Amino acid sequence: MSIDTVIGAWNAADPSAIHPARGISEDAYRESGQVQAELLASVLPAGCRVVDFGCGDGRVALPLVELGFDVIGADGSQAMLDRLATSAPDVPTVLTDGIDLGTQIGKKADAVVSLAVLIHHSYESAERIIAGLRAAVRVNGLLVLDWPTSDDPREGGGWISVTTWSRLRQDEICQRIGLKRLDSDLPWGVFRAVKAG
Repeated sequence: MSIDTVIGAWNAADPSAIHPARGISEDAYRESGQVQAELLASVLPAGCRVVDFGCGDGRVALPLVELGFDVIGADGSQAMLDRLATSAPDVPTVLTDGIDLGTQIGKKADAVVSLAVLIHHSYESAERIIAGLRAAVRVNGLLVLDWPTSDDPREGGGWISVTTWSRLRQDEICQRIGLKRLDSDLPWGVFRAVKAG
């Protein structure tokens, strides 16, 4: 799927359909964000400047703020950013497809997290987004990416289907753009930003 197609789908999405936990209840939705923020806090430097790319309406961003992080919410969907601004007007936001994130945020971040975003994109689009996220992080900073691997990798066919990657392809991208995979018990990949090449 193209980046614009995915963004268009998120702009049009009913808020009740943007996450499975919200189908249970609003409390379950918020609790899922709290749990994920606490997991992220186990690897992020305390109080660091972190960009939540694909922040949506703040499911993870808001608990990160409560945990003392300096959070910037970034999303390609203005509708999602508007929902975040309604509940948390003091959280800075950036409208971006991720490719230009580094220029949009100015000073490089200590970390970028991106959960449940890359899985919705084609290989080509996701690679461009990942490169943009990497450009937004200082050397030695962290990227935490929901970037799943599979023994049978597949490119998703629609905005709600899941794209998976081979570990070899991920490693090649990491080498090219300057990411080093770190050992982690998190359910997502944790990468250190290094010099490319």
